[in-house]
Amino acid sequence: MLFDAVTWQVQPGDRLGLCGPNGAGKTTLLRLMAGLEEPDAGRLAHPADLTVGYLPQDGIVHAGRTLFEEAAGAFDELAAVEAEMREIEARLAAAPAGADHDGLLSRYSTLQDTFQHQGGYDIEARVTAVLRGLGFRETDLGRPTEHFSGGWQMRIALAKLLLQRPRLLLMDEPTNHLDLEARNWLEDFLVGYPHAVVLVSHDRFFLDRVVTAIADISLRTVTGFPGSYSAYLVERDARLARLRERKRLQDEEVARMQAFIDRFRYQATKAAQVQSRVKMLEKITPIEVPPERKRVHFKFPASPRSGRTVLELRGVRKAYGALEVFRSVDLHVERGDRIALVGPNGAGKSTLMRILAGVEAPDGGERQLGSGVVARYFAQDEAARLDPSLTVHETLSAGSPVAMVPAIRNILGGFLFEGDDVHKRAGVLSGGERTRLAVARMLLHPSNTLLLDEPTNHLDIDSTNVLLDALADYGGTLIFVSHDRYFVDKLATKVLDIGRGAAVLYPGTYEEFRWSREQQPSAPEAGAPAKGPPRRPTAPAARAKRGRTAKPRPAGNAPRRVERRLKTLRARIADLEQRIGEREESVRA
Repeated sequence: MLFDAVTWQVQPGDRLGLCGPNGAGKTTLLRLMAGLEEPDAGRLAHPADLTVGYLPQDGIVHAGRTLFEEAAGAFDELAAVEAEMREIEARLAAAPAGADHDGLLSRYSTLQDTFQHQGGYDIEARVTAVLRGLGFRETDLGRPTEHFSGGWQMRIALAKLLLQRPRLLLMDEPTNHLDLEARNWLEDFLVGYPHAVVLVSHDRFFLDRVVTAIADISLRTVTGFPGSYSAYLVERDARLARLRERKRLQDEEVARMQAFIDRFRYQATKAAQVQSRVKMLEKITPIEVPPERKRVHFKFPASPRSGRTVLELRGVRKAYGALEVFRSVDLHVERGDRIALVGPNGAGKSTLMRILAGVEAPDGGERQLGSGVVARYFAQDEAARLDPSLTVHETLSAGSPVAMVPAIRNILGGFLFEGDDVHKRAGVLSGGERTRLAVARMLLHPSNTLLLDEPTNHLDIDSTNVLLDALADYGGTLIFVSHDRYFVDKLATKVLDIGRGAAVLYPGTYEEFRWSREQQPSAPEAGAPAKGPPRRPTAPAARAKRGRTAKPRPAGNAPRRVERRLKTLRARIADLEQRIGEREESVRA
């Protein structure tokens, strides 16, 4: 039983996030609202003119048209209006003085008003803006849709849905196949969306940014929580605490009644009182409490400390045929760095991760590994490397350090493998389950350097939090790719921006990186995602705005100012490194 006597409403303009444990019925509820499934009882009421758009998690394939033609298919009704307008134009040109001349002109005027009012003259611009926002390049517009991979197929479906602008927009994990730039664009688009939105997402930053309320699905019902996802977590925990207290008091009262009944059941003098309590017990409706979600905490096994320099790339070049991914990349990674690799899909993030891990050799330049470095690499296809003949528990226990064996069941529980699930063979697991198992296996092995390529794919919020807590306590060096904004914000202390054949390192958090890049006067790359509406300025931006003078500085001075700033920072870094070296020498002495 997924839902039992549920009454729930979606109002115009609502932006709702569906939350709840796996298997609670989030996808089923979306499919019911989309009309793809029928309820066993009750009814769904909606206005007669309601338009509904639904984006499933996967399984959509397009073929037979170019990318632009497929996306423009969202305006098929306007295309029909335009075709009728062209037909009337041809008839008027052939017989300008016909008997039905006035009727044709009247019809043409009506069609033209409809076409203009619904934005028919802006179709090309709107289609191009949405496709660019979702990461497609100008050169992709004429490509046949069947040439795009599964993730890009879902982006095409998302583009069509956003262009249609249904009055009820239903999306099941819309960010699964989007990089950070495309997610940021989608956030801005949905914040300005004029109609109702209901979505499922495991990206808590995305939920905080987009939704105005949360619908929690548990115990076969839907409970509304106004506000952001973070506010929902606080209120949900408070409600659960009150519910558990009521349950405790009820259980104590039931136990007292039952003890009285058991004690005086066969005493004639107490018969009336016993019967009274029996009837009272029959009328009590047991309070149902959702199972407590486990919060698993564990640490990576200890590993020897690496040297100060962990990895270094000098003049690295990489190309695949005529496609040049990197021209000349220099990168210095120090012990304790937490570097997030960001950039649009196809920019070369995974290629650089393979080069850093030593899995793939560069075409030119040099990769230098530091002393004492024990590195582990988690690839995007790590789940495919699992031995299908081993069970879930055997996969983790094989090769696990002896000290970590007692933690195996806890780790599996943290990644939603409980009970008999641990005896399933890896070969029968779903794609998401295999990814969770691969991440869990990685956490058992000692290392002082981790290179993670999208470890959060297919992880729900609870599993992502387990991994996030472990990585937050990790004492080594971390280099990672993730499309989960919350994950990046919590971990990254440096950001490596990849694109246009280069890799530029920015010190600071991802939010500071975005602010820094927005201040740059350079024009965006052709085909780069289009920017959405301006965001509320962050604290650094607000301070910069308050400090501006009435007369702006000439843009031509920007490169010189940046160069002077870089020289100052380099000198400061060199001084600090010298002082650190002196301190280490004195400690060793």
